[in-house]
Amino acid sequence: MSLAANKEQNTEPSLEKKNKTRKSVFVPSFLIVGGGAVLGIVNNELLTEISMNGFTGSLKGLGWLYQIISLVALIIVGIVTFSKIGNVRLGGEEAKPKFPFRAWFAMALTGGIATGVITYGVNEPIIYFGNIYGEMANTGVEPGTSTAAFFAMGRSLYNWTFIPYAMYSLSGLVVAYMYFNRKQELSVSGTLTPLFGNKVTKGVWPGIIDTLAVLAIALGLASSLGAGLALVGSGIATTYGVSQGPVVWFILAVVTTGLFTISALKGLNKGIRRMSSLNATVFYILLAVLIVIGPTLYILNSTTAGFSYWLENFWGWGLDPGVRGGEALVMWWTLYDWAIWIAYAPLMGIFLAIISYGRTIRQFMFINWILPAVFSILWFGVFGGTALHWQENGTVDLISTIEESGAVAGLWTFLANLPLAAIIIPVVMIVLILSFATAADSMVRAISTVCTVNIRYDEEPAKWKMLLWAISIATVAFLMVTFAGGAQGVDGVKYLAALGGSAVLFVFVLQVCSAIKMFFVDKIER
Repeated sequence: MSLAANKEQNTEPSLEKKNKTRKSVFVPSFLIVGGGAVLGIVNNELLTEISMNGFTGSLKGLGWLYQIISLVALIIVGIVTFSKIGNVRLGGEEAKPKFPFRAWFAMALTGGIATGVITYGVNEPIIYFGNIYGEMANTGVEPGTSTAAFFAMGRSLYNWTFIPYAMYSLSGLVVAYMYFNRKQELSVSGTLTPLFGNKVTKGVWPGIIDTLAVLAIALGLASSLGAGLALVGSGIATTYGVSQGPVVWFILAVVTTGLFTISALKGLNKGIRRMSSLNATVFYILLAVLIVIGPTLYILNSTTAGFSYWLENFWGWGLDPGVRGGEALVMWWTLYDWAIWIAYAPLMGIFLAIISYGRTIRQFMFINWILPAVFSILWFGVFGGTALHWQENGTVDLISTIEESGAVAGLWTFLANLPLAAIIIPVVMIVLILSFATAADSMVRAISTVCTVNIRYDEEPAKWKMLLWAISIATVAFLMVTFAGGAQGVDGVKYLAALGGSAVLFVFVLQVCSAIKMFFVDKIER
């Protein structure tokens, strides 16, 4: 037998170990997710208070670290993308990609953004523009002015484009490089071996590190689904007069969960790839339609001016832990966003790594960093620009809508004033469901992967494991919305997930340090 064949045989997991569950990750993650849901139903106010106080304390105490590490991540991905390091192929020189560029980008894009851009593409710029929660208090910008519109666009682009996608991309690159080129396990703990050696993959540390990553994603998905159920339910109530309630939420939960569960169970190629492509196509169509029917010149001008505002304030915004811009703007928007992106980054990185075999590092960054950031610029420019234009010229008062009905309420009022609203509104509802489903199917797969011993990147986790996590996440979301206070009922889980993200911050910092050591200190493995 040849040496290569023997090596291949030795890397193949034995039948006994194939799909064996990592109890050190699966058991504590499952118990904590379930325990959080039970506490949320029994006493949601207590859960919210405990988790929110912990999370708020972490943002106030660690805001400086969130800001610094986000900029360091941006600088690192910029260097590896545009230097000779970008020529390194994940898997070695002979590795061949499995997915074409279009399908690869669709999975990378829709696997990461979930319902975020749809929910906040309209609402976030309007909230800044109107100073609804005091965001403009320390900026020196007068709310409701043209300067405020440029500020609102620039700040939204800052929060949703190159910096957050740099976090996802860096985690994904470290996972991919360590697994494909340095032959470590497909896990979060495996990415830290450049710093600590193989001892970090033994003993209690792998269980602790990977459990933190699983908890942040699982609780984050539950809160995201719960908020999505309430958001779509409110759209149905506003548009069609059907009151929100357990029946509506249950139907929406069943449909959404059914979609992402079937997609995950059908596997990466037949399930996740196809749903991601469908979702991305609808995104492209919505953008094209709104560019045609919206105020095109205003969109172009406000996006360009907003981006210039972002570049002009790059260092001032990027190194402000909240003492300059104020708590309302920095802590509850930028730092909160960074906490959520970082919480998702390690497991999102595993998914991005799995679908990127055979690509160069430069291609990896183009698909996972540059193109998604450009997409967000287009989305916020088109939807946010149209909303700002309407608010300025008096077409619709979105500020009053948000003040009266909450931070995400402007979406349905905005859509109701579009031409072809009767067609666009149900399409957006479907996209909201698809957006969550395409993020959830990839994350359920990643969770199940981390909960499995010695799984290969091209193997599917056990179906029962994916099914169990999918049902658990959906159950938590439905119960919190139904029995713990509607949209507010998911606050406890949301802040608990964000608090878990604060713990993941230190894992992410170590991943950044691993990247620095791998690419700028150690010898590059091609």
